[in-house]
Amino acid sequence: MSSGYLTSPLMLIVNTLFDLYILLVLLRFMLQMLRADFYNPVSQFIVKLTTPPLRILRRIIPSVAGQDSASIVFCLVLIYGKFLLMRALSIPAVHIGGVMAPIGGASYAGLLLFSVADLIALILTVFLIAVIIQVILSWINPGHYNPVIGLVNKLAEPVLKPIRKFIPPMGGLDLSPLFAALLIMVAKMLIVPPIIHLGNF
Repeated sequence: MSSGYLTSPLMLIVNTLFDLYILLVLLRFMLQMLRADFYNPVSQFIVKLTTPPLRILRRIIPSVAGQDSASIVFCLVLIYGKFLLMRALSIPAVHIGGVMAPIGGASYAGLLLFSVADLIALILTVFLIAVIIQVILSWINPGHYNPVIGLVNKLAEPVLKPIRKFIPPMGGLDLSPLFAALLIMVAKMLIVPPIIHLGNF
């Protein structure tokens, strides 16, 4: 039985666990930055799971411009640790924003750049998913509110609001989500590959 037989499921477990927690830490930062309702049950769930390590990091890393920079640093540390662990499992490369990043042969500085690219790709993906969910919910159950919808609206609004200034609803049809999704995907294609390219040196 080849070593790859166990490596693949192990990689899936490692990747999933790391990605879920990285997403929680990132959501905490984004919701705090967007001044979301932290008494929201979903917000409280995120806060409880992410507070212990962040409380320690905040003693070392001060906030910048009123933003919780410790959360972003923690995200980068987690992503970097994930790549190191995957490299230890003999994983040669990973997909970051649709681009293959060769973590197996990258330097430690290169891995850091890959971590930055992965974090940027994740931020853009969160915005994209928030926009898509908001559109779906507006079709299925317009006007209805629950804690998840409130947070989704908070995440989607910074992307949709500027676009609506230039493309207002026409005939009751709001095209801003379509343009927002397109711009997010284009941004990912323009931003992520050059950072990964720098990490290859």
